[in-house]
Amino acid sequence: MLLAYICVMHKAKINGKEFAVEVGLKKQTVNGKPIEADIVEIRHGHFHIIRNYRSFSAQFFETNAEEKTVTLKVNQTVYTVSVRDQYDELLHSMGLDTNNTQKGGDLKAPMPGLVLNVMVAPGQKIQKGDAVLVLEAMKMENILKATADGEVKKIQVKKGDKVEKNQVMVVLV
Repeated sequence: MLLAYICVMHKAKINGKEFAVEVGLKKQTVNGKPIEADIVEIRHGHFHIIRNYRSFSAQFFETNAEEKTVTLKVNQTVYTVSVRDQYDELLHSMGLDTNNTQKGGDLKAPMPGLVLNVMVAPGQKIQKGDAVLVLEAMKMENILKATADGEVKKIQVKKGDKVEKNQVMVVLV
């Protein structure tokens, strides 16, 4: 069966330390080492785990799908886990991930492209996550969003403009 051999690679950051996690139907590894564990959900968000003859209790406290993070407690220790899959890695390699966008200040082009639409106006108040403009790059339409609350001070591009990587498109204050 083909599905038995399909594995998905993730990068997990747990309390600041990064791990390569591979998850498949027949195999799970962390940093290339096989992981075997019995996991039973006791009630919603609460699990009992047995691994290497040791017993653990785990509880999920908070999940944030947008930031791809989860906070959980294993025995008496709290862990914050963030996960990136192969698509997040691809966006990161293309410079389109949120980690490479300007925090607060100016909105810069994450890569060369064509401005398809400007969705804000000077003087407009915006909140984190609001759509600012649409940039076509590599035949994909990318909606660039505000990375922080602020106000549009100046728009330096218009529909149809070609932009280069790191070119300031919108000045925010």
